[in-house]
Amino acid sequence: MKKFYGQRSYVQSAGVKGEMEIDGFSIAVCKEMDVELSRHRTRSFDEMEEWGDDLGSFDLIVALSPASQRRALELTRYSHLDVEYWPILDPTGLGETRAAKLEKYREARDQIIDHMTRKWGAPMESGALAMGK
Repeated sequence: MKKFYGQRSYVQSAGVKGEMEIDGFSIAVCKEMDVELSRHRTRSFDEMEEWGDDLGSFDLIVALSPASQRRALELTRYSHLDVEYWPILDPTGLGETRAAKLEKYREARDQIIDHMTRKWGAPMESGALAMGK
């Protein structure tokens, strides 16, 4: 999101569980498009709140799994916050060879990119898109 649309919108990545290492295949397929994930740390929705991010201050939560959608809906039932579910291929455990695994992760990455461009338009070359609400 930050690579495609710049830093003018506040974007955080969170999930149902925190304290997990970023999957090496995710790191590899994002590196192919100059997105650095190796220093990224996963965090849960609860950790976001503990660290000072008020979920009510966000405009949108995009859930990429049914579990994250359920958790987001629980956390936002009293907030004026949209939750969208984007069904994305879960590539973990798919493919028998390294090349086949990487291909499944690329498919998932590309599905996310497709959803973003349908929602917010083509990426800006400069990475500085003013996103409307």
